Amino acid sequence: MARRKREPMSEGKKNIIGMLLEEYDIKSAKDIEDALKDLLGGTIQEMLESEMDEHLGYQEYERSDNPDSRNGKKTKKIRGNFGETEIEVPQDRDGSFEPKVVKKRQKDISGIEQKIISLYAKGMTTRQISETIEDIYGFEVSDGMVSDITDRLLPQIEDWQKRPLDEVYPIVFVDAVHFSVRENGQIRKLAAYVILAVSMTGHKEVLSIHIGENESAKYWLGVLNDLKTIYHAPSEDAALEALDRVTEKWEGDYPNAMKSWYKNWDVISPIFKFSSDVRKVIYTTNAIESLNSGYRRLNKQRSVFPSDTALLKVLYLATHEIAKKWTMPLRNWGKVLGELEIMYPDRLG
Repeated sequence: MARRKREPMSEGKKNIIGMLLEEYDIKSAKDIEDALKDLLGGTIQEMLESEMDEHLGYQEYERSDNPDSRNGKKTKKIRGNFGETEIEVPQDRDGSFEPKVVKKRQKDISGIEQKIISLYAKGMTTRQISETIEDIYGFEVSDGMVSDITDRLLPQIEDWQKRPLDEVYPIVFVDAVHFSVRENGQIRKLAAYVILAVSMTGHKEVLSIHIGENESAKYWLGVLNDLKTIYHAPSEDAALEALDRVTEKWEGDYPNAMKSWYKNWDVISPIFKFSSDVRKVIYTTNAIESLNSGYRRLNKQRSVFPSDTALLKVLYLATHEIAKKWTMPLRNWGKVLGELEIMYPDRLG
């Protein structure tokens, strides 16, 4: 790839740089940053003064019949890419002045809030976020600030949970991932119950996430792994043989569960009417496992979440990051959907 030719510097830029070097006695790259930081504050200050002139309709030392007038200045700290800068925001007596360059209650001009949310989505603790921001930008981010910024997600999460869904989802998976959460000084295990669906277009979509009590059934993992041999069976007769083997292995520990398989076999057996392509989509755990693996990476960043609300915020952000990769429908989806429409014409046809 050809290297882009650098444009020649204009005389105006050369003059500005020359004055910058002379004014700030620049000797290092750090001196350049300090100079730009100082110029940033000064430039914003001048722009605010110009905005106030425009708002009032006259300059600071001019006479005017306007009953509104300047009413001092208010000190404000803003955060930028070069760290914190202090400015003096002009005030008016009516309180009707609305600055544009730095809006009221705006303290960040660097996009730092979005960066904090991005770090939070990766499961970083508030301390890790604070240290990262301080290393990069040179100012401290308190726990309270991180909480305030991420709490703004809560109305979005509520709207997301209540959003209208499609009328029909051909396939729905329900699963839970477990996390440690601190509550009243105690650490508890809570389950994040996730509903993942496949839409009519074959695309994956997380329908809902809810935080609830722990399932307290870690031994079921081994049981469910052996149940896979039943779903993978090539025919109903082979599946019944697999069920007999699974029952022989687990009946001593879970007699009622094994009995329920035989009792409800008429509900389970219709799966063998489908082709292998359809059955694979239904019984495979790849879809939900890939989602859960993304959630489990959060546990590598922090072993304990400070609250169930904090956990919900992180899961919501992580879900949206993971879903960005779901751009393609499931493999062989056209064939799968066609078969489902034949089997359930009243629902899908």
